[in-house]
Amino acid sequence: MSAAETLRAEAAKRILVKDGAYGTSIQARRLKSEDYRGELALAKDQRGNNDLLNLTRPGLIEEIATEFAEAGADILATNTFNANAISQADYAAQAHVADINRAAARIIRQVADRFSQRDGQRRWVAGALGPTNKTLSLSPDVNDPGYREVDFDTMKAVYREQIDALVEGGVDFILIETIFDTLNAKAGIKAVLEAQEALGRPLPLMISMTLTDLSGRNLSGHTVEAFWASVRHARPVTVGLNCSFGAAQLRPHLAALAARADTLVMAYPNAGLPNELGEYDEAAAETAAQVSQWIADGLVNIVGGCCGTTAAHIAAIAAAARSGAPRKVPAPDGHTLLAGLEPMILAA
Repeated sequence: MSAAETLRAEAAKRILVKDGAYGTSIQARRLKSEDYRGELALAKDQRGNNDLLNLTRPGLIEEIATEFAEAGADILATNTFNANAISQADYAAQAHVADINRAAARIIRQVADRFSQRDGQRRWVAGALGPTNKTLSLSPDVNDPGYREVDFDTMKAVYREQIDALVEGGVDFILIETIFDTLNAKAGIKAVLEAQEALGRPLPLMISMTLTDLSGRNLSGHTVEAFWASVRHARPVTVGLNCSFGAAQLRPHLAALAARADTLVMAYPNAGLPNELGEYDEAAAETAAQVSQWIADGLVNIVGGCCGTTAAHIAAIAAAARSGAPRKVPAPDGHTLLAGLEPMILAA
């Protein structure tokens, strides 16, 4: 069975668990500039370049992944949220993008396989693609609404470089996450489809949107239903929500998506909202209690954590998942579903 087939089969039996935030665990280590840089000859200060640690401190990334696996995570994501040429350009480290992604995938593959061999239970590796710090839908210049810092083909090529290296490193899925701009996500989807064609085999896709305001829209203005209408052609293994505000605020929007999407729903919230210092105060038990409400309402197939969540949060969420039943995936809707900023549903 393929990775997608085994994931769907297991998700039909129980709620699966994704890991938590690498950034939170890395920040807790209070690393210095030389920890990030290692032996690499890079001109800029690399503090905060968490993705580079896949090359310079692989043991640390393995340690964090192991903590998440010990906590009960079934799906382990790579530490590659900013491992793309656009984001790495801020550190003048874009020449290392392919190496970072290959190393990241190999680290997590080893951890996943080690735990699978230990207890015979399958773990899956998701190659994580962040949104970059550019947007295809909006101009950064208020005086020139038509201006874009990057075009669609460039964004697609940036994602393709990352995808090819992640695949070489051994990932099971490509996870396009924290999507604030639907057009950025579509560039990522196109890159996945082209990579899949080049491989000559399926390359399963996971898609996760983030909300930028409490009305339930992303930065490009789409509601969750309109977002689903925009990306469902890619037939993702999972669709869902991550980051945003916290589990309580996500609930109504997650319910709207769960009612419409005819695939697995994966949601992994922040540990509440950050305080005035940018830190997260929500304890593991509180996050898990809110996720338990999602489970009780039958909204999710896979749960996990985003910003502010540690291995303790994942352990608490995993305990909540064990006591609940997975969401029933609805049959495909025969109606025509079109996407504007809101969905348009036509009679069959």
